[in-house]
Amino acid sequence: MRIGTHNGTFHCDEVLACFLLRQLPEYKDAEIIRSRDASVLAECDVVVDVGGEYNPTQKRYDHHQREVLAQLTQLKQDDAQLEVLYNKMYENFVEEVDAVDNGISQCDGEARYTITTTLSTREGFHKAMALVGAEFKDRLDYFMKAWLPAREIIDPSGEIVVLAQGGCPWKEHLFALEKEMKVDVPIKFVLYTDQNGHWRVQCVPAGLNTFQNRLSILEEWRGVRDEALSELSGIPDCIFVHASGFIGGNKTQEGALEMAKRTLQTAPKPLLNN
Repeated sequence: MRIGTHNGTFHCDEVLACFLLRQLPEYKDAEIIRSRDASVLAECDVVVDVGGEYNPTQKRYDHHQREVLAQLTQLKQDDAQLEVLYNKMYENFVEEVDAVDNGISQCDGEARYTITTTLSTREGFHKAMALVGAEFKDRLDYFMKAWLPAREIIDPSGEIVVLAQGGCPWKEHLFALEKEMKVDVPIKFVLYTDQNGHWRVQCVPAGLNTFQNRLSILEEWRGVRDEALSELSGIPDCIFVHASGFIGGNKTQEGALEMAKRTLQTAPKPLLNN
């Protein structure tokens, strides 16, 4: 098998394309042919970034292929998580490579894309291919094993985090990540299990060193316990809400989540970070 691309000065995009193709079983040991001679390229099994042709049926195409990510992650091509990873890898890796290759200015007022590597300035084709491959896999590994699972702990409301268990020192990390990610609507509640296997719903404080909450649990529930609280709220299996409204409890995750959601519904408007 032979992979064709152009010769002369190379760019990061075809280096990345060649690396990605070699991740597929059929191109694992493919020879890379660098030429602009149409007759030479015609003999190649696949051609990238040269020839002025985009024809997937003839395997003349660019490097934006979901098949490669499916191979690297072992996700099925119809898996919704693959689409999420594809978009995230494009936004945080491939877009930069594309833009630099095509001479697109990073900024014209608002930034068009983010520089997260310096790959497009490095030299030596095969050395660069190993380098870009290592960085691509490293980025994908992070998004696959850390970033993607983190999506699962965020309730669809975008304001509730659900932790599998208690004991996690989440506050400092949450504030730091919200700042780094420039979150518009901050997290209001964190749910986790206690030592008895029951669920807690805890309000996120306004800051690390304050007792003020971003949003406290409903005032009419505060100081009420057990069956009386369940009757008042209409939520089964309630255990308590602290008198100050900073924390509450329920026997089930569903109940704790409903306590948080019901409180969110009463909030006059989202509290935005500055």
